[in-house]
Amino acid sequence: MTRILSLLLILLFWSCSDSPVKEKDLHYLNGYWEISEVEFPDGSIKQYGMNPSIDFIQLKEGKGYRKKMKPQFDGTYDTSKDVEGFTVSKVNETIILQYATALSNWEEKLIQMDSLTFSVINEEGVTYRYKRFEPIKIPK
Repeated sequence: MTRILSLLLILLFWSCSDSPVKEKDLHYLNGYWEISEVEFPDGSIKQYGMNPSIDFIQLKEGKGYRKKMKPQFDGTYDTSKDVEGFTVSKVNETIILQYATALSNWEEKLIQMDSLTFSVINEEGVTYRYKRFEPIKIPK
């Protein structure tokens, strides 16, 4: 019964059309981001401190990609060859990021966005909160 109720709540949340995210703010997605916390459908939250990898997101004219990066102490980044392409669509005033890779397709609803943070919720009801990545500066 709890699973059914959780699923119904997720579907209700997913279908809500009051998105605080505006299309004009999508340019904020460009740049380096790190996960600050993940909230699961049961309400539990996993906090992240230092992240060994970050996401680089590039968006232009409704199409973009996300790539995993590992910051190095010298200010450079090691990057993987894996790239997750996505498109942006608007459904009932809600911004949806639609991902497609060779292995999978999925969607995330953009639920909050500003110049320093953004949040998405996936189809399973897991919310990912990101903050803009600030490299650690080591004095010479």
